[in-house]
Amino acid sequence: MLLVAASAGLTALWCSSMAATGGMPMPGGWTMSMAWMRMPGQTWSGAATSFLAMWTVMMVAMMMPSLIPILRRYRDVVGRAGKRRAGRLAALAGLGYFTVWALCGLAAFPVGAGLAVLTMRQPLLARAVPFAAGVVVLIAGAMQFTAWKARHLACCREAPRPGDVIRPDARGAWQYGLRLGVHCGCSCAGLTTILLVVGVMDLRAMAAIMAATTFERLAPSGERAARSLGVAVAGAAVLMIAQAAYF
Repeated sequence: MLLVAASAGLTALWCSSMAATGGMPMPGGWTMSMAWMRMPGQTWSGAATSFLAMWTVMMVAMMMPSLIPILRRYRDVVGRAGKRRAGRLAALAGLGYFTVWALCGLAAFPVGAGLAVLTMRQPLLARAVPFAAGVVVLIAGAMQFTAWKARHLACCREAPRPGDVIRPDARGAWQYGLRLGVHCGCSCAGLTTILLVVGVMDLRAMAAIMAATTFERLAPSGERAARSLGVAVAGAAVLMIAQAAYF
């Protein structure tokens, strides 16, 4: 819990610092997030490093509430297998899990930064961004109803049970964390895309996505929770598209 509180506090501080610098007003009535831009005198590699650090801390804050119950179950199962260092193995599994999320951030930055540069150079493209964002959110909402989403969500929700065969060593813990991270990353692909589109440095968007991912992972029926979220996301997307078309 201390890790969750620390990462949440650091994320809030980071976002407040970025918000204080302001964003770049763009044609179409929206603001470019500073997360995709270089600071004065900063190299692109430095910007990528800063984004990756911010992204990883943010993901710890967002995903840890739903990950903690699974890691506890993993620790208990490994402990029953006779490993005295079950807590360390659970921590290693968590490290593997967030390594996957860090790689997702590493892949997202060049795409986001490239699109940011392109929209700053093309005013017509910049004006289309609010409408395109609404379409992307609508697609993300539709993903909540797919079998692909249901399959990965089920794997993401599945915690180890007594009697499961788990390799109780460092390699096994690392592989378990990586595998869980891949399933959860695929399960959250749509919701994470919403965060990237709506505002990666927006605390309200972060809180909403954290609540959504925690809800669908811990609710009694994950598939039903995912579909209810899909309805809400699709409704929000329709409003975004209508607003973009009106203005």
